[in-house]
Amino acid sequence: MELKCLGWLFVVLLQLTGTLAIPRSPHKSIRASKFPNLYEASISELQAGLDARTFTSVDLAYFARQNEVNLAGPTLRAILEQNPSALEEAAFLDAERKVSGKRSILHGIPVLLKDNIATTASEGMNTTAGSFALLNSIVPGDAGVVKRLRKAGAIILGKANLSEFAHFRGNQASGWSGRGGQNTSPYFPGGDPCGSSSGSGVSAAIGLAAVTLGTETDGSITCPTSHNNLAGIKPTVGLTSRAGVVPISQNQDTVGPLVRSVSDAAAVLSIIAGPDPNDNFTLAQPSPVPDFTKALNKNALQGKRIGIPRQVFLNDSVTGNDPSIGVAFEAAIATIKSLGATIVDPADFPNANDFLRNNNETFVLDVDFKIQLNAWFASLRFNPTGVESLADLIAFNDNNPALEEPPGFASNSDLIAAQATTGRNATYFTALADDHVLGGSSGIDATLKAHKLDALLLPAAGLTTKPAAVAGYPIVTVPLGFFPDNVTQRRAGPETVYPAAGMPFGLSFLGTAFSEFELIGFAFAYEQKTQTRLARKAFAAAIPQTQLSDIVGK
Repeated sequence: MELKCLGWLFVVLLQLTGTLAIPRSPHKSIRASKFPNLYEASISELQAGLDARTFTSVDLAYFARQNEVNLAGPTLRAILEQNPSALEEAAFLDAERKVSGKRSILHGIPVLLKDNIATTASEGMNTTAGSFALLNSIVPGDAGVVKRLRKAGAIILGKANLSEFAHFRGNQASGWSGRGGQNTSPYFPGGDPCGSSSGSGVSAAIGLAAVTLGTETDGSITCPTSHNNLAGIKPTVGLTSRAGVVPISQNQDTVGPLVRSVSDAAAVLSIIAGPDPNDNFTLAQPSPVPDFTKALNKNALQGKRIGIPRQVFLNDSVTGNDPSIGVAFEAAIATIKSLGATIVDPADFPNANDFLRNNNETFVLDVDFKIQLNAWFASLRFNPTGVESLADLIAFNDNNPALEEPPGFASNSDLIAAQATTGRNATYFTALADDHVLGGSSGIDATLKAHKLDALLLPAAGLTTKPAAVAGYPIVTVPLGFFPDNVTQRRAGPETVYPAAGMPFGLSFLGTAFSEFELIGFAFAYEQKTQTRLARKAFAAAIPQTQLSDIVGK
């Protein structure tokens, strides 16, 4: 061993003195071939390298990649802050792996959290929902899903940017927060990343973390998954805990993964799902929690009946979708049929037009948000800004325009509408019940039953998320395609555009409550057949260059 080291030292000295001319790039490529490419690396690939001691979890910290593109280079603004304790945690988990092996498939794997998912202040990170009104506030403890991640041995790498207060602040652009500024897509300069889990989506898309978590009330996992060429799961409300998550509504909020493959999404969901005494909705879920990785079957669509609800949901004049999405969707239908599924087309919702005129969702969310956000402020152990209520938050924003109301981003309309509500009265409970009927018993469930379907299929864009949102039902989304170079570009916000040339869009599988296992199988079969994600990468400046070969041993 000593002779081998001396030999390498001799070669290095010869290179430095110019005596021996050895091309550097082939040497680097040979060395790099030992390591998975972090742009695309899967959880299983990373675990294999960690188990083989090819690299460590300390090596695997993605900070250098983040620093290349977050506030430098294309300034994607995907990440609000990095965990100052992450390397210490990684070193501990590396040592534990050597002594007793790994705790789970997530042992030593770095995870980015959307910044409405709480982490203990002792770790040195904030939980702000993107707002300066919560900067340096102290939460009671880790969110329920974070407790599960830590128990599994995951490393909390930092907090991702988001649409402020999960896009329930006002008429704001997706991906903007006061703390983080405007997050943008890695697939087109200034592209809309979609919200509200925008930073999570962008970070997963280009390998700024192995795993990211987001939250969805209506579209906030599904849409950034779609816009960033990802696999994402919006779980049934009550499958994953919302305890310790800055809320919008207990009736619609849910926490799920945004990652680069259905396999990774299934692995993460298997860890974060389960009952939590601090979230009573989770106590009603079926037991036990499935191992969702067992759903990963390339033949999962054989013999299944998949419905296409065309009325309203596939009408571009209603949804605003570019026609290129419809073209890709028709090709996806043919692919799913080729995989052995029976396509029922159309399989329309009996109440499809009601989704266009029903405003119950907005009313329910306004009422819930005021009550639950006030409870969040009351739960804090300390908040140095003095903001203790929704009313205080509105005043804080108005009193700090440079921080929270810069030009183009001044709207507080959702906050103001929520503040005007008067609690959970009879009108509220009627609206909530009507929502459950609209999306569930007379919507998704009625359609599945009428046509004897196993799932519904739609493009992720448009009104797709609304039935599942109001019913609290799951959606699994995978890549579907990319906009053509000649697509008509439109303004999405003061600093963003959508659609735009080369930007991705997704395909969504919808089902009834707690049907994630089946939906994951269907999505996996489609993903494995098409490999759409691999067809196009982010624009060159948005792809970090740092790889494990640049870190290990340095």
